[in-house]
Amino acid sequence: MDPNQIDDERNNFFEVDDETDVWFMMKAYEYNQRLEEEQNQPRLIRNPIHRDREDGERRLMADYFDDYCKYPLYYFRRRYRMSRKLFLNIVEGIKSYVVDPLSKHFKFLTHRPDTTGQMSMIVIMKCTSAIRQLAYGNTPHAFDEYLQMGEHTARNCLDNFNKCIFDLYMSKYLRKLTLADVEKMHDAHENILGFPGMLGSIGCMHWEWKNYAKSWEGQYACANNDINVLDNSPLFDDLLDDIAHVALFVVNDAGFEKGYYFADGIYPQWETFVKSFSVANDEKHSFFKRQQESLRKDVERAFGVLQGHWGIIQQPARQYHVNKIRRIMYSSIIMHNMILEDQKIVFSDWNEMYANPIRNMQCTWIERCDV
Repeated sequence: MDPNQIDDERNNFFEVDDETDVWFMMKAYEYNQRLEEEQNQPRLIRNPIHRDREDGERRLMADYFDDYCKYPLYYFRRRYRMSRKLFLNIVEGIKSYVVDPLSKHFKFLTHRPDTTGQMSMIVIMKCTSAIRQLAYGNTPHAFDEYLQMGEHTARNCLDNFNKCIFDLYMSKYLRKLTLADVEKMHDAHENILGFPGMLGSIGCMHWEWKNYAKSWEGQYACANNDINVLDNSPLFDDLLDDIAHVALFVVNDAGFEKGYYFADGIYPQWETFVKSFSVANDEKHSFFKRQQESLRKDVERAFGVLQGHWGIIQQPARQYHVNKIRRIMYSSIIMHNMILEDQKIVFSDWNEMYANPIRNMQCTWIERCDV
């Protein structure tokens, strides 16, 4: 712009009354000029990363899912924590789920056009991202180079995958016990372990929550011990409402209707809890104490196996919402039960399994992985 033109524009701008503050008007003019210069500057935009989805899909299929894939089945089980057949069944269950209207989490995992008009990743890739996060506990962007998937997409894959697992398999693999289930448990514990009426052992696994909200301290985090967890648990709601299953059993010539759990000393003195003697005064009490404490290790082993399967619950939970943390735990338990069924370890085989511990040793590890 010509300097004379700038001076004329400035003079026109300052054509005010004598009472006007010239200094104030000068500052206003300079501010106006700065705003115009900022508006004329090119705006900074997001730098997009062009990921090769097709190449990521091709490599994944060639490594694990093609007829002549690179890695054998026991590698698949080690990295996916389940057999390939079970994983593909889960993928097919998500793809074939039909309901009107379809939930958002099922829509997210389906193979569909995205906002740019390109086809999104296939269901196998999205489920692989979720399973790898559950199995290894890695951050969402850890598999970006291999799966060609951004951090935000990977995080959404985990959350939506857990919702789908909950909707598809909750009613079968995380249901309440039926009367037939209770009677089978009574028979197994009485005939094999010598404890009639026993339902199992009760315990609590603490999952540390990293960077939780301080306002939730004591309610969801930090101060939650076994008693607090028990107070918030729905385990005994049916018993308190007097609608629990009635399965008769006899102990020391006395009849009982409701089963019991083995517990340690921190739990309250409820009739449904059978705790060990703090001090055993005779051989009879010593024998009961040893048996009770040895059987209570089952619940600790169960927590250990669950953490061994899913690395995400071995380390402190990230800054997820409490509902996301709950869904991670539920989906881990549901898939753990599915894996047991896939490995032919079902409840009806307990008598045979206890009677013949070598039963699961009769085939090699690789043969069991080929199931």
